[in-house]
Amino acid sequence: MKARWQDWLILAFGAWLSLSPFWLAGYASHVSTAAWNSYVAGVLVVLFAIAALARPRRWEEWVEIVLGIWLVISPFVLLFYGNEKGAAWNTIVLGLLISADAIGVLAQHTAPRKLA
Repeated sequence: MKARWQDWLILAFGAWLSLSPFWLAGYASHVSTAAWNSYVAGVLVVLFAIAALARPRRWEEWVEIVLGIWLVISPFVLLFYGNEKGAAWNTIVLGLLISADAIGVLAQHTAPRKLA
């Protein structure tokens, strides 16, 4: 496997996620549960994207899928959906984008090759 543009996109999503508590309204404070969730998950996404850029392997995509799923469910598990809707929607949308990107990479790599 070689580095793909999707790895750069996931890196950008992770950077946005980790920095969004500073920029977006909806994070009640930078020490809230929603903000800490974004910081930690964003840094993890960035680290796995960097690992995929350095030496792409399938397991990194699976980890990104799991992180994306966590981001989708975390506003409900950590109970910040009701209080911080902007933060919750940011987290949910980024989780969907990260998961979809990683699934797309896996599907692209495992798709049967056409014979010429």
